[in-house]
Amino acid sequence: MINKTANRHVPLDVADRRASWVRALTLVVTVAATMAILAACNRGGQGQGAGGFPPALVAVQTVKPVTVPVRFEFVGQTAGSKEAEVRARVQGILERRAYQEGGRVKAGQLLFVIDPRPYAAQLQAAEADLARAEAQSSQASRNLERVKPLAGSKAISQRDYDEAVSAAESGAAAVKQAQARLTEARLNLGYTSVTAPVSGLASRALRSEGSLVAPGQDSLLTTVSQVDPLYVNFAVSEAEQRQMLKALGSGDAIAANPKDVKAANVTLKLSDGTVYPLKGRLAFIDPRVNTQTGSFDARAEVPNPDGALRPGQFVRVVLESAPRPDVIVVPQRAVMDGPQGKFIYLTGKSQDGKDVALPRPVTVGEWIDVDGQPQWIVEKGLVAGDVVIVDGTAKIFPIPGGAPIMLGPPPGMEGKGAPGAAKGDAGKDAGKQGPAQKK
Repeated sequence: MINKTANRHVPLDVADRRASWVRALTLVVTVAATMAILAACNRGGQGQGAGGFPPALVAVQTVKPVTVPVRFEFVGQTAGSKEAEVRARVQGILERRAYQEGGRVKAGQLLFVIDPRPYAAQLQAAEADLARAEAQSSQASRNLERVKPLAGSKAISQRDYDEAVSAAESGAAAVKQAQARLTEARLNLGYTSVTAPVSGLASRALRSEGSLVAPGQDSLLTTVSQVDPLYVNFAVSEAEQRQMLKALGSGDAIAANPKDVKAANVTLKLSDGTVYPLKGRLAFIDPRVNTQTGSFDARAEVPNPDGALRPGQFVRVVLESAPRPDVIVVPQRAVMDGPQGKFIYLTGKSQDGKDVALPRPVTVGEWIDVDGQPQWIVEKGLVAGDVVIVDGTAKIFPIPGGAPIMLGPPPGMEGKGAPGAAKGDAGKDAGKQGPAQKK
C-alpha cells in the first residue's frame, strides 16, 4: 500500500521564513527585558538600596562616655567558716545524744556520751599505781639517806651504795610513769563526753545510741559548722581573673595585694532572686589553677549573724569594685560577628550626600547591665560622638562605599523609640532624622 502523504513536505523558503521570524521575536523580547532591568537598576541607584531594595530603616545611638560599675557575677556555694568534725576519740558504747540535730550549739557544749564506766575504772587503777609508785620511791629515798653516812665512812661497799642510788632514781622514774598513766586515764574518761569544738550549727548524728564507736576512719559522729561569718566558695576562669585583676588594679597576683582585695564588695543573690542585705568582702583568689576544674578557686566572706544563710546553699556572687569612668558602651544587639571578628555599623555619607552604613571593627570587653539593658564595653574602635546603628542591621547589605539606609525607628517600633538608645541627644536625633528622610 502506497502512503500518499510521504511526498508531501513544506517548501524550504517557507521554513526559513518561520525560523527568521522566531529569532527576530526572541531578540526583541530579550532587548526589552534588558532595557527594563537597566531602568529598574537606574531607579534603584537613585533612591533604593542594594539589589533594588529600599534603603534599610535603622535606629541610631550617639556614643557617649559613661561611668559603669565594675561588676562580676559567679555561681558559688556557701560553707561554714569553720567545718569541725566531731569524732570519737575512745572506744565504747554510745550511750546518749545530748543535742538537737540541726540546731545551734556552743563551743564546749555536750553532744554525745560514751559509756564512761570502763574508763572510770582505769582511772582508779592509775591512781592506785601512782600511790604505789610514790610509796616505793619514798622507801628508796629513805634507804639512800641511811647509806650515805655509811658510804662516807667506808662501812659499806661502793656497790651497795650504787644500788641504793639506782633504787631511788628508779622509784622517781616509776612515779613519773604512773603520773603519765593517770593523766592518760583522765583524758580517756574526759573523752567519753564528746563536746562541740566550735560554736555553730550541728549536723545530724551519724551514729545512733547503742552503737560501738572507736577511733579511726569510722569515728565521725557529726559536724559543726560555724556560720558567722560564712564563706562562699566559687571558681574564676582565667579570662575572668585577668579582667578582675585589671579592674581592681592589683597587678600580677591579687593575693599579693590584700588592700585591693578587701576593697571589693560582695553581694549575694539567693535562689529565689532576692538579694542578701548584708555585704561581704572578697577574701582571696588562689594564685594557682585548680588542675581538676581548670579555674582559680576564690572565696568570699559574708556576715551571717542571724543564721539566714546555711552551709551548702547555691548562690550568685556579685563582686563590685570602684566604678570605671569614661567607658564606651553600646547595646549588645549592635555588635555583630564577621569573618574578621566583631564589628559595628556606623552612619556615614556617600559621595552624593546620602546616608549609608559603614562597618567598623571593634574590640569588646565584658557584658554589663545598664538601666536593665545588656551592653558591650567597647575597648577599641569607637570614640565619643560616633553614631552607631543599634536597630535594623538585619536589612543592611554590605556594599562598597556603604549600604544606603534611612534613619528612623524600624518597622514595629514606631512611637517607641530605639530600644536601648541613650537618653538625650541620641534619641532626639533618631526621631528627627527619620521623618526628614521619608520626605
